[in-house]
Amino acid sequence: MPDNDASPAQPAVLVEARDRILLITLNRPEAMNAIDGALSSGLAKAIERLDGDPELSLGVLTGAGRGFCAGMDLKAFVRGEDIGGFGTFMQRGARKPLVAAVEGFALAGGLEMALSCDLIVSARGAKFGIPEAKVGLFAAGGGLARLPGRVGFSRAMEMALTGDPLLAEEAHALGLVARLSEVGAAVDAAMELANKIARNAPLAVAASKALIKATVGLTEDEFWVVQRPLQSSVFTSDDAREGPRAFAEKRPPQWMGH
Repeated sequence: MPDNDASPAQPAVLVEARDRILLITLNRPEAMNAIDGALSSGLAKAIERLDGDPELSLGVLTGAGRGFCAGMDLKAFVRGEDIGGFGTFMQRGARKPLVAAVEGFALAGGLEMALSCDLIVSARGAKFGIPEAKVGLFAAGGGLARLPGRVGFSRAMEMALTGDPLLAEEAHALGLVARLSEVGAAVDAAMELANKIARNAPLAVAASKALIKATVGLTEDEFWVVQRPLQSSVFTSDDAREGPRAFAEKRPPQWMGH
């Protein structure tokens, strides 16, 4: 069961620890999980818990109801609700790996939220789009910077200028979606992927994520400069000794995270 206590007014974001994985659920299904002040604050607290709890290795982010997230709650936007937590997540993501599990749709800020995760698992037929131009806005949550690297320049430009979405199957073919699932099974598929990641050494996983994100667009010479301190810390860690020892002894490794 989710860690949040059940109450007549359900929290806008639910969290549930499953062994070393934190399942984070956007919980405004009646509003298609649109981003308002409560959801923004709840997301920020969930990411803070994920990154701050040494017992957690990574997270899975999903949405309750028929879709992942429909983006900004325009009524909340007009009311001037504080969504600073959402903005911080868009810029920084999570320090630990985070897998998005998408059913139905990830639109506008919802797609940008998925892009702030490290991997996307999607049910077949789900829609991905940035339709902000249709309502006089533009995708200001990092989508315009990240989307070209995931789907290519021309497809990203078309999505931004027309506001038209692409389906999960095309998103998978283009590289935006890592894995496809059947409808209703995105969380299960994301948890399967997350469990594979959780079996690996935390320091090695963190360093791999940091290097991929930090070195996009760098030259090879610049890459080696960024990698050097990470290699020094990971390769001299207790886990770096435990991995080969466990392999030689034909047993599962016991990671310590240091």
